[in-house]
Parts: sequence; C-alpha cells; structure tokens
Amino acid sequence: MTNAPKKADPKLLEILVCPVTKAPLEYDAAKQELISRQAGLAFPIREGIPIMLIDEARKID
Repeated sequence: MTNAPKKADPKLLEILVCPVTKAPLEYDAAKQELISRQAGLAFPIREGIPIMLIDEARKID
C-alpha cells in the first residue's frame, strides 16, 4: 500500500464547471487544482475529490 495522492477521475473533471461562472475548468495536475480563469479562482483537489466551494478556492492572478 502506498501513500501516493489519489488522482481525480478524468471523466468527473470533464463535466465539472466553475460554480461562479459555469465556464469549463482547467486541470493542474502538478498543483492538484481546478482552475477557473474567468473567476480567477483555483479549486483544490483533495484525495482525488474536487472541492468546489468558493470559500475553499484560492485567488489567482
């Protein structure tokens, strides 16, 4: 058994949209985030689960 981070389901990532703008999201595998360029937010993925709460998102430039 390894402690490698769980990967997000690619099919799930295809159907998720930004909760603010409803625009498609970009997947950043290195940072384990879903990026909404229009909203300027990065939503974390924890243990393979996208956290789509605005309060949990990180602001991006």
